[in-house]
Amino acid sequence: MDKKQPLEEYKVNIRIVLSAFWTAIMFCYLYGDYFELYVPNKVAGLISGDNLLDSPIKLFVTTLVMAVPALMVLLTLVVSPSWAKGLNIGVGVFFTLFTLLVGISSLSSWRTFYVFLSFLESLLTGMVVYRAWRWPRVKAV
Repeated sequence: MDKKQPLEEYKVNIRIVLSAFWTAIMFCYLYGDYFELYVPNKVAGLISGDNLLDSPIKLFVTTLVMAVPALMVLLTLVVSPSWAKGLNIGVGVFFTLFTLLVGISSLSSWRTFYVFLSFLESLLTGMVVYRAWRWPRVKAV
């Protein structure tokens, strides 16, 4: 086997690339929320009801917002290319700004992990916007 020979490269469909980005973003969201349980007094606040999501309405709105990136994994693969491009750009811009604001507002020593994940999520959603913006066109024959 010749090590100097270049590795084979396959062109990955843009839909799969974008769906993979949304999958990575969802893992970051899940890990951030899971690791936040280790912040002192977090679990006590969850048990007592003294937390940010302290009403059924707040919990439902948060659920709706967080369902969108999960749905983007699927929608990117199944809707028409023009819809997929538009959704990825629009939802990507929203979540880029949203997670940047969350990261900036979470600055504290115990939440360094959360700030890191927020900025990583913003970078990933920014890449979604960039890649969707540059969605390849059908080559003219």
